[in-house]
Amino acid sequence: MNASPVPPTRAEYCVIACAEAWRDGGEILASPMGLIPSVGARLARLTFAPDLLLTDGEAMLVRPDGTVEGWLPYRQHLTLVTGGRRHVMMGASQIDRYGNQNISCIGDWAQPKRQLLGVRGAPVNTLNNPTSYWVPRHSRRVFVEKVDLVCGVGYDHAAGARFHRIPRVVSDLGVFDFATPDHSMRLASLHPGVSVEQVAEATGFALNVPDEVPYTREPTANELELIREVLDPAGVRSREVAV
Repeated sequence: MNASPVPPTRAEYCVIACAEAWRDGGEILASPMGLIPSVGARLARLTFAPDLLLTDGEAMLVRPDGTVEGWLPYRQHLTLVTGGRRHVMMGASQIDRYGNQNISCIGDWAQPKRQLLGVRGAPVNTLNNPTSYWVPRHSRRVFVEKVDLVCGVGYDHAAGARFHRIPRVVSDLGVFDFATPDHSMRLASLHPGVSVEQVAEATGFALNVPDEVPYTREPTANELELIREVLDPAGVRSREVAV
């Protein structure tokens, strides 16, 4: 008798939620930042998003296994970046109800309590192509009423930006979007084992919560096999989300 399959872990639900960010994107450049978003982008390419373009972060287009399939000169990369044909999934040290993101400093920028990565390419990313976010540890320190410094631009600061869009925010508790009249953050799905109350307690502002909140979709048997045997056989994903 075959052993019963091991149920999906929280990390694997997070991979699925990240992968779904690139569904129906067509031939666009995926720029995932972080292990789970990277596994998600590669999973999307191997399954429901075969036209997705993956890069080694330098000058090559690569297959999900990392082998080279094409050249991406810097000029062409900038064309994709500034023309809305890239979808980035970045991290966030802080994010607020309108999707403003901070990765630069905590506290007053003139004399911060803590220096972080810096603004880097966040404004260009958010104003010129769709940008989603990955937060491996959902807490009130990250999901804040107002970010200390706007790096990634949210909906309340993006008037007139042609390609600005924040498709989703994925955390270790659930999936969030901005499908509300004022583009404030909404709870779109819960990862199995998580409650609405748990998410609300870990969020520093009042979320929009629908009357019925679905669970993040189950990975298929094929997707689980790809995650566990092909994309992350060492199980490194569990270091990012250990539940």
